[in-house]
Amino acid sequence: MADELIPVEHLTEEAASAELRRLADEIARHDTLYHGKDRPEISDADYDALKRRNEAIERQFPALVLSDSPSQRVGAAPAGVFAQITHARPMLSLDNTFSDEDVQDFVASVYRFLGQIPDNSIAFTAEPKIDGLSMSIRYEGRKLKTAATRGDGTTGENVTANILTIKEIPTELPADAPDVVEVRGEVYMAKSDFLALNAQMEAEGRQAYVNPRNTAAGSLRQLDAKVTASRKLKFFAYAWGEIGEMPADTQHGMVEVFRRWGFPVNPLTRRLTSVDEILAHYREIGLKRADLDYDIDGVVYKVDRLDLQARLGFRSRSPRWATAHKFPAEQAFTRIERIDIQVGRTGALTPVARLEPITVGGVVVTNATLHNADYIHGIGNSGERIRPKDHDIREGDTVIVQRAGDVIPQVLDVVLEKRPEGSVAYDFPKTCPVCGSHAVRERNEKTGKLDSVTRCTGGFVCSAQAKEHIKHFVSRNAFDIEGLGTKQVDFFFDSEDPALQIRRAPEIFTLKARQEASLTKLENIEGFGRVSVRKLFEAIDARREIALSRFIFALGIRHVGETTAKLLARSYGSYAHFSEAMQAAAPKFGEAWNELNAIEGIGEVVAASIVEFFKEPRNLDVVQRLLEEVRVQEAQAQATGDSPVAGKTVVFTGSLERFTRDEAKARAEGLGAKVAGSVSKKTDYVVAGPGAGSKLDKARELGVTVMSEDEWLALING
Repeated sequence: MADELIPVEHLTEEAASAELRRLADEIARHDTLYHGKDRPEISDADYDALKRRNEAIERQFPALVLSDSPSQRVGAAPAGVFAQITHARPMLSLDNTFSDEDVQDFVASVYRFLGQIPDNSIAFTAEPKIDGLSMSIRYEGRKLKTAATRGDGTTGENVTANILTIKEIPTELPADAPDVVEVRGEVYMAKSDFLALNAQMEAEGRQAYVNPRNTAAGSLRQLDAKVTASRKLKFFAYAWGEIGEMPADTQHGMVEVFRRWGFPVNPLTRRLTSVDEILAHYREIGLKRADLDYDIDGVVYKVDRLDLQARLGFRSRSPRWATAHKFPAEQAFTRIERIDIQVGRTGALTPVARLEPITVGGVVVTNATLHNADYIHGIGNSGERIRPKDHDIREGDTVIVQRAGDVIPQVLDVVLEKRPEGSVAYDFPKTCPVCGSHAVRERNEKTGKLDSVTRCTGGFVCSAQAKEHIKHFVSRNAFDIEGLGTKQVDFFFDSEDPALQIRRAPEIFTLKARQEASLTKLENIEGFGRVSVRKLFEAIDARREIALSRFIFALGIRHVGETTAKLLARSYGSYAHFSEAMQAAAPKFGEAWNELNAIEGIGEVVAASIVEFFKEPRNLDVVQRLLEEVRVQEAQAQATGDSPVAGKTVVFTGSLERFTRDEAKARAEGLGAKVAGSVSKKTDYVVAGPGAGSKLDKARELGVTVMSEDEWLALING
């Protein structure tokens, strides 16, 4: 499982970047195992904790968001066993909260976005978060037409035949239901049915199942619907996708409609108006958790009024109007057998504690990332002490390990009473364990502070960094090349045979030609075969055309995650324009540099990192070789219907009165506009509220169209 230990608030920017990269790879692997293969290696709680760690880092370091971050994707690509169904509306996941303070922040953020004072006037629904498999069931002409898993949020697996075996799901809706309805909810297996199934398996001398959720997922993906029918699956309805005409105007009202239509809905759902009521209901459900006949791992809160949900809208993969409040972490004691050093794509040396295997909440934990030398010695990111001075982490120490929450798993403390005699403090390496290059802790030029991350100075001389870059390049939200996983990349990178070697990204696309010209055939090597080699080459060829945002992310530019890559793709349109502009931006404070910094969400740190990448001739050489093998698509304009502002650049300035700044930005981007943070001659509109200053002056100087909030609303509302 993923191994995160240091609290987010103690991370440096460099440490955060390294952690996000590792988390992205780990979560992508678990997505595939969990959603696509029904072979999870960790529990849902562990998986959610990984995601929370990732999201917490992103909130503190928004410029570092990676493309394969769980905040930018949902689930995993559908398995090839079933036909695929494209969801009429995406099936998005929820952000998570883990503390009372998080819940208070969520509620406050709703009021803040809507520009209202927190006065308990906004109602929320609270419902148990079922630990099952998300499902979308489509009815046309009030008859069940299709059913699909969530998949990657856009495309899922067609499991209609298996859904028809679940007796709780109606095959026909009442006459007053809309002609088209997508009812969404969770398929699960009751605890009692799970225990009975395992008893039967044991009686037959067969291996028992691990838990109800995995069993339900596997049962739903049976090719033989009779097997699914024998598993007694159940369903709770709580959401919807496409729907012809809304039969209610609140979340709670919609759930009541589902109940009236014959769907099972959770009886513990409540409509509440204050944070105190919400938290009280959370604790009440927590007390009932062990007695329920189904697994839950938290409580979901949603803004009740649907018109407010529409105003709040969505982030890249989750709604602003909902969150999942997860149940607390669990703790256990274990021993650190040794501390290893891993070298990441950016050269960060990350200490990893190898643990005596310990089960925490039903999941076996075997290792934990210790992050950096300071953390090992009990020192936080700001130099503060986070553990007593003598509670440094050593090989052989017995430690308290905690799952979930802010870190996964987290070493909370050392049990000094069990420290072995003759124990010595851990000596952090001063050279890279992979290439032998000098390892240093860089000093932040702006703050003068010594970074907590120790970094290898070897660059691409260091095989670990080059290898990690290849892994990043083929990762899920970059080129997403199936068949080039961690083991395969290790094999190709470590090979000394020129016909097999992949040490730079362009060599991926020349592998087939080199194989055809060589006597060394990949299919004859152990671990490969004729079919797997054919599929690998097909997967590589399928990626010879790629979206601009994926291409930018795949380059591995420091601080450029998926969100940033999408911003850049949307702003520059084509790779040629992007590359030209980035090279032109090298003289800082010129027009190209200002244009880059004007993109909302970029900032100087990210901009400088991008410009540095394009100043390096070796980088440009690799990219040029890559462009000889692949075609980069131009960015597609956002589907916005007849939006009058699609493709336009708008700047909001002054104290907006008709809407909050966040709401204005979200609405503009939803209509296909680009929101910039500063005014340039490429700005199309400046929307000025009271108190507008230098940006308004700049707009007038450049002859940019200036409008009031009312004029802006009139424009976008047609």
